[in-house]
Amino acid sequence: MNIKQRMEELYEQILFHNKLYYEEDDPRISDFEYDRLSVELRQLEAQYPQYARPDTPTATVGGGIKRSFRKVEHDVPVISLQDAFSRQDIEAFVTRVQGEYPGAAFIVEKKIDGLSLVLRYRNGLLEEAITRGDGLVGESVVENARVVRGIPHAIPEPLPYLEVRGEVYMSTESFERANREQAESGGKLYQNRRNSAAGTMRQLDPAIVGQRQLDFFVFNVEISEGKIFASHGDTFRWLAEQGFIVSPDYRSAASFDEVWGAVQAIEEERHALNYAIDGAVIKVDDLAVREQLGMTSRVPRWAIAYKYPPEQKETVVEDITVQVGRTGRMTPLARLKPVRLAETTVARATLHNQDYIDEKDIRIGDTVIVQKAGDIIPEVVSVVLSKRPADTVRFEMPDRCPVCGSPAEKEDDGAHLHCTGDRCPAKDSRAIAYFAGKDAMDIEGLGPSSVEALISEGYVRDIADIYELNRHRDVLIEQGIIGRQRTVDSLLAAIERSKDNDIDRLITGLGIRNVGRQTARTMAQAYGSLPEMMEAQTEDWLPLKDFGDIVAGEVFRYFNDERNRELIRRLADAGVNMLSRSAASGGGRFEGKTFVLTGTLEGLTRQDAADLIEREGGKTSSSVSKKTDYVVAGEAAGSKLTKARELGIAVLDKDEFLQLIDQSESEEQ
Repeated sequence: MNIKQRMEELYEQILFHNKLYYEEDDPRISDFEYDRLSVELRQLEAQYPQYARPDTPTATVGGGIKRSFRKVEHDVPVISLQDAFSRQDIEAFVTRVQGEYPGAAFIVEKKIDGLSLVLRYRNGLLEEAITRGDGLVGESVVENARVVRGIPHAIPEPLPYLEVRGEVYMSTESFERANREQAESGGKLYQNRRNSAAGTMRQLDPAIVGQRQLDFFVFNVEISEGKIFASHGDTFRWLAEQGFIVSPDYRSAASFDEVWGAVQAIEEERHALNYAIDGAVIKVDDLAVREQLGMTSRVPRWAIAYKYPPEQKETVVEDITVQVGRTGRMTPLARLKPVRLAETTVARATLHNQDYIDEKDIRIGDTVIVQKAGDIIPEVVSVVLSKRPADTVRFEMPDRCPVCGSPAEKEDDGAHLHCTGDRCPAKDSRAIAYFAGKDAMDIEGLGPSSVEALISEGYVRDIADIYELNRHRDVLIEQGIIGRQRTVDSLLAAIERSKDNDIDRLITGLGIRNVGRQTARTMAQAYGSLPEMMEAQTEDWLPLKDFGDIVAGEVFRYFNDERNRELIRRLADAGVNMLSRSAASGGGRFEGKTFVLTGTLEGLTRQDAADLIEREGGKTSSSVSKKTDYVVAGEAAGSKLTKARELGIAVLDKDEFLQLIDQSESEEQ
């Protein structure tokens, strides 16, 4: 796998896990593993900026915003901290800070594993509580916050305006009580405390939130109008006087040895605590020094977060099976004797490929060391050879697909196998679900379970069959395999809407190897229609951004496979859009223009607005600067709007923005 392919793989993985963590409260990998992915991507972006995406997830904080809560723009962006994974990382941080500011002292705190929450107080009264969201816009959960322990409704020293940030968490007692109640009622047990706390705060009924007995620690003052503090320690002492429960058992440190000693002390006690933590945070204590240290483009220079290595345990490999993905890649999976790791039960681990298995010499029956890489996908660290049974044998990948029996072939990287079967059910199911996913055709209601049901009943064999489902409406309602009338009609409406997508979404959904959403956009900007692309030769793709020999070859092979050409013809016959709205002849109207979106645009999501801008050759940014050309401001626009006016940047409301788009489209016609 080359550098560009690895970066694309990292982009897809991080965006996928962002959605699971920030929007669905269902993380599949540990924070430690996620941070490793992020660090690797940032390093590659620094070394190979020509391959970096303009919308890189390393420049944003989290996921999107759920639709069931009011959106609120943050006064102070909710940013993440620089990650550290070793003693050397911490020593370098302390040395740098004290090199610039001799005698600088630090506060070392526990990094609570919960849901980040910003509280706003006006004249001493709790006015608002906002989740992290994407770091710039969060969700208002103030009604739920009022029933969380540790959040005062009023404070004795009523400042004109106070904003603090902290963490909502579920204690061990509350977690165990909630699971007892779930078991008694026959409900599904909660997997871990972080998910439980996050899911509870998104309940629409505050009574349920109160029953689950969540708690809150405050760890930072963001804004304090009418009150000046000299140090972080001073803010903690004042917050405690106001009735807040501050970050527990924080430690002061004047040197690297003291900082590292505090980090180690927290690690020693982490599993005995009444709440979950996943690291330690080291902050400069002097607030004036913090101000002078400032930020990089992404993180503050005055703080760093040390992530503790994952917990490790022994378990047994009971079997090794092979899974087939949507592209046909065959991946070996270790079936493990279930073991509890950091609050989650893990029962399988991906073994990647034959090379990985051989390198670690993993066999059925082996006792292995595993560490948590998620709720269901741990990592096998090593084999305990002293416990290996005498009759174990080397595992070899099968030479045929375990699902359809077709021959298996090696992929170009030489490490992975893929199924060559044209009608492999495993490939079909995942490929159709991918086609319907948010990054592709965005067909709401057509998730993996619905796809599998439709395949098993014979309604869908490939992606073109999706657009024939309207013929089976009455039977689908009668059978109820994907729901009753309301569900079926909603799905059919979503399918009909998807026909009008720009072709970058369609190209993404086709599942061409090594072609993600960004590469699909490049293709859509370069060609006027999908039929034009189908006639392009390998060398025609090479001059385009994001294209090298491998990607160009994959695209050419896909479009020159008669089965794929027939599939595209069927999609066109069904009314799916085949024309590119973003094809550039000399560049779009917004070529070279930078837009910043702020506030709520009624009837238009931020992603929709960004797609319109990119379709015309422009790009979006998360911050306002002298390089910004337009700021599109909706309701509750905050500091970005103020800064735009200060810099004299053109500000558009939603109607003016859409007028500009319409004007661009009419000029093209």
